[in-house]
Amino acid sequence: MNDHSNANKKDRVPVARESFSGRLLTDRQFDEAIAITTIIEQEIRQSGTFKDKLGDYSYAFARTEKFDTVKAEAIIRDLFKERTGQSMNQMREDMAKREEAVTDTQRAEAYARACAIGELMADSPKMSFHRAFTHQARQLGEAMGVTDACARRLMREEFAAAEGSELQAWGKELDETIYRPQIEAEKSERAARATPQKARSARPAFRRAGPQ
Repeated sequence: MNDHSNANKKDRVPVARESFSGRLLTDRQFDEAIAITTIIEQEIRQSGTFKDKLGDYSYAFARTEKFDTVKAEAIIRDLFKERTGQSMNQMREDMAKREEAVTDTQRAEAYARACAIGELMADSPKMSFHRAFTHQARQLGEAMGVTDACARRLMREEFAAAEGSELQAWGKELDETIYRPQIEAEKSERAARATPQKARSARPAFRRAGPQ
């Protein structure tokens, strides 16, 4: 999802506000519903699914309102389409089609993204392999228009094919050599800062003798 796409979605929010479902809501109801559509969009882009979160958030949305879960889901679906220009299912299907048509160039990019994890961890304070991996996968997924799950799979496959080893195994090595030493150093610094304070707290109270 690039900046231009984000700007387009922001431009569509006022249109969603005046849509059939939007104009019947209070300002706070509308803001909450739009926030829910954003959460569901993120789930589609991450995993390619949306039904579980749609059901959960529709129920939560309806609990404090004067409409039932079915109505809440209809509102969320309508506003999702108004804000993104697609239905939830259309977005999911479009991403699935792109996943089926992955090119060799995109696979090469997946390998490059996987290899860049080590450099990213070295340049970013206290970044674990898991965080670096998911960051690279999201960047790749957005560039390709596929889910983060697909991007992670491509990175693992291409790394294994090129290196003859598993990406996760390399990740454990990176955590041990880059991430864990930083965390241990941070723990030591905290302990060192806490020790003088503890020592002061342990001293007996001293009262200056005054005139009797």
